This record gives sequence, structure tokens and C-alpha cells, in this order.
Amino acid sequence: MGVPVSSDSAAALRYALSFTTGGLLEREATNLAPVYVEYRDWANVRDVAVGQNLLKARTHQTGVRLVRETVQRMSALSDHEVEILADLTASERGHLMWAAACRRYDLVGEFAEEVLRERYLTLAGAVSYEDYDSFYRAKAMWHDELDAVSPATYKKLRQVLFKMMVEAELLTPQGAIEPALLSARVTDCLAQRTPSDIRFFPTRVA
Repeated sequence: MGVPVSSDSAAALRYALSFTTGGLLEREATNLAPVYVEYRDWANVRDVAVGQNLLKARTHQTGVRLVRETVQRMSALSDHEVEILADLTASERGHLMWAAACRRYDLVGEFAEEVLRERYLTLAGAVSYEDYDSFYRAKAMWHDELDAVSPATYKKLRQVLFKMMVEAELLTPQGAIEPALLSARVTDCLAQRTPSDIRFFPTRVA
């Protein structure tokens, strides 16, 4: 018989909080997708992208950081999702990269499901910084690493999360929720996972 996981054990799983680089990284992912299709190895993708400055970073250090973060997000996608990335519309790529961010970062995914989607389903109509603050405080009760974040990093995490939602066309710059109009092929990708990653979007589709 397996050992049951206690709430203390579950709480010990720390949130990854490195999503302060860039925003949704949809353009960057589009540039790196063909490299992955060629090499099928994320370490090679990282080396090629940095070596050839594929993301057109102004400095080497910025390029390294941008490539690392883009690769981390993209590695949350399936091979099929990466393969079709370049063929998708900008809106579809935005939705897929939002799903990637939600998969890669539990804090982002939980906010998407528990705040963004929930507020849409309850007809709240908007998501504000105050909603994020309340969500963060509730999570910090079980995650000491959230309390340890500096005020500047806290603001950056919040800013980038909202920037990603705007770039994914899930939120207006004023904070109004935009219902996600998911295409059939993106919906098919999201529904491949259990539970379905459609839960990260403001939509009534199950």
C-alpha cells in the first residue's frame, strides 16, 4: 500500500517563479519551433538559439535568459504542438503558449483556473490586481517561498502574468475578461491532457 500524501507534503512542492522574463513569448517560440523539429533536443535548441542569436537579443546575457525561458515554456508542449506552432494563427499560438505557461508554472495555471476562468463563469466580467493579490495571499499561507519574494519581484510577477493574459487575448489592457475563442485544432491539443487544459481559459467549453 502506498503512503498517503499529507497536506504538509503537498505544500512542500515549491512554486517555480521564473516567469518574469518577457511575456507570453509567442514570437520567440515560433522562431525556435523549427529548430526543435530539426534536432528534437531542447539542449541543442538552446545552444543553437544562443549561438546564432535567433531571438535577436541586444546582449548575450539577455539572449541566454530569453532562450532559456522560451525553451522552458516550449518543453511543456507536446512534440505535435511544437510541430504545428509555426502553422497556427497568431491567436492560436497565443492560446497554446498560454497553456504552456500554465503547465510550466503551477502558480500561473492555478490563477488561470481558480481566478480567470472562475470569474468568467460567474459573470464577474473582469480580473484586477486586487484579485491577484487575494489569490497570492491565500497561496502564501501554504507556500513560504511566496512570502520570501521581494516587493519588486512580487510586482514583476503580477505585471508579467497580466501581460501574458493580454497578449493571449484573454484580458483587455483594462482588465475585462475576453472569452477565449479556441480553434478546433487548439481545442484538440488541450483536450489531449487529463484533466483537459481547457480549464485554463475563460470559456464555457468543458
